[in-house]
Amino acid sequence: MITSKAILKTEIPGQQPVRGKVRDIYDLGDKLLIVATDRISAFDVIMANGIPDKGAVLTNISLFWLEWLGDSVKNHLISTNVDDFGPPFTEHKEQFVRRSMLVKKAKVLPIECVVRGYLAGSGWKEYQQSQTICGHKLPEGLQQCGKLSEPIFTPATKAELGEHDENISFERAVDIVGIEAANYVRDKSIEIYVRAAEYAAGRGIILADTKFEWGFDDNEEIILIDEVLTPDSSRFWPADKYEPGRDQQSYDKQFVRNYLESIHFDKKPPGPELPSDVVAGTRQRYVEAFEKLSGKKFE
Repeated sequence: MITSKAILKTEIPGQQPVRGKVRDIYDLGDKLLIVATDRISAFDVIMANGIPDKGAVLTNISLFWLEWLGDSVKNHLISTNVDDFGPPFTEHKEQFVRRSMLVKKAKVLPIECVVRGYLAGSGWKEYQQSQTICGHKLPEGLQQCGKLSEPIFTPATKAELGEHDENISFERAVDIVGIEAANYVRDKSIEIYVRAAEYAAGRGIILADTKFEWGFDDNEEIILIDEVLTPDSSRFWPADKYEPGRDQQSYDKQFVRNYLESIHFDKKPPGPELPSDVVAGTRQRYVEAFEKLSGKKFE
């Protein structure tokens, strides 16, 4: 039973955040305050109602992975303690607790760093047309959601709100961010994916693919930013239900997408109100992903 209410946006007197599909971001000068709301989007359209606790689950999954990665990868996190956010945010704790991160400001690399271990989503669509993904030539006869012989780096451009990311080749990524940065984020993204996929497998979860964001800090070092290995940035599948050749059950918003397809949603704003069973089912999947991965109970 869901007892908490969805937080669709944060509202602080005198403050105007930048609102993305899910996050409210407050600019604090040399820092950012990133708040994961309970908004949910599908097909790049924000739905009329949210998923209670979704922002808290996403934030805590990211925090779990950042701690798990330890010092092997530098990241932007400063604090999750609301008392460290300062006024006026500390006066409105109820909007921020468990769903917020105070982070270093970074110069964001303008590419999405996607790593795929399985053939799904836009990768599967491209493979069907050209037998390639982002310039990677793949063997004939691969199945939908089939495992690739090794993970591949498939970057994409960053889309504006309401638009779709566009898959690009590694060469195009080099043109955008330079050879040194492109090599680094490719190698690090694949390294993290391989480690995380191995860990998730031990928890009964397949990490099919994931998307990382990177940026330059004040010392011109590349650091990991934004959310990390969450159901919003990754495809997590229950290993015991996995079967190549079809769509998979997943710990993400596929439940919402399936509902929208069933009502023939035209994929244009405004998003519809999601029925209570879809809201509850989606929340359950997010919570289950956190609990299986972290080994902790979501309270």
